[in-house]
Amino acid sequence: MTGKITALDLVQPELSEATKAYFAKCQEKLGLVPNVLLAYAFDEKKLRAFTDMYNDLMLGDSGLSKLEREMIAVVVSSINHCFYCLTAHGAAVRQLSGEPALGEMMVMNFRAAELPDRQRAMLEFAVKLTEEPAKIVEADRAALRKAGFTDRDIWDIASTAAFFNMSNRVAAAVDMRPNPEYHAMAR
Repeated sequence: MTGKITALDLVQPELSEATKAYFAKCQEKLGLVPNVLLAYAFDEKKLRAFTDMYNDLMLGDSGLSKLEREMIAVVVSSINHCFYCLTAHGAAVRQLSGEPALGEMMVMNFRAAELPDRQRAMLEFAVKLTEEPAKIVEADRAALRKAGFTDRDIWDIASTAAFFNMSNRVAAAVDMRPNPEYHAMAR
């Protein structure tokens, strides 16, 4: 699949002025319009739902730092082998942390990284929620509280992990491809 964003042939209607303005803002701030947004643009209602949830989880108020939320995105995507999200969010970890090696460790094996106990507990929870959601028990939440997370933080960890599990599955189903620019970012 060369030059295509997804393996699907979805007709993209004329974009609304609001979506054009949103894409222009992305271009201004990021230097690109993420392909995931272009993929969703065939249906502006779906695009808005996706971006509203993403922006709330990844950019909204939270006891989790932006870096921690990106780390969750990458670790979940690593388990799911999501090429799109590993590329895009691996770049975000590199950029936010200022440590290219950390971005690579998150992509390949976060346990190789020297992380504070707080982040390690957060990522282990995200892994368990991704691999064995039915086996989450109170002891898992207690471990997060012991690491310093509030109940609101636990909600945010779970919501971020769940969002990326959904996103990874959509990206896999449609063979979504990342923007080539991500590969060179923050190296």
